[in-house]
Amino acid sequence: MKRNKLSETKIVELLNDGAAGGAVEELCRKYQISTATYYKLRTKYAGMSTGDLKRLKELEEENHRLKSMYAEVSLEHKILKEVLAKKFPGLIERN
Repeated sequence: MKRNKLSETKIVELLNDGAAGGAVEELCRKYQISTATYYKLRTKYAGMSTGDLKRLKELEEENHRLKSMYAEVSLEHKILKEVLAKKFPGLIERN
């Protein structure tokens, strides 16, 4: 996954400049991003402060960590279920 080269403060600054009426092409040239990136950032982060943006990033990282933990536990559960089904047939129904 490509890392964003803009920090949280730069993203907020960019969006505030855009909201103040700055030309999108000039802003994109200034921050060295494409217009598509500008509109994507505006859609995702419009109306946020720097603190909100940092908290969102932390929550996204935590969500990713929890999803991977769930996937690991789910796989272990499935493997244990298969082992028990082989060792004690009839004890656990197979799905």
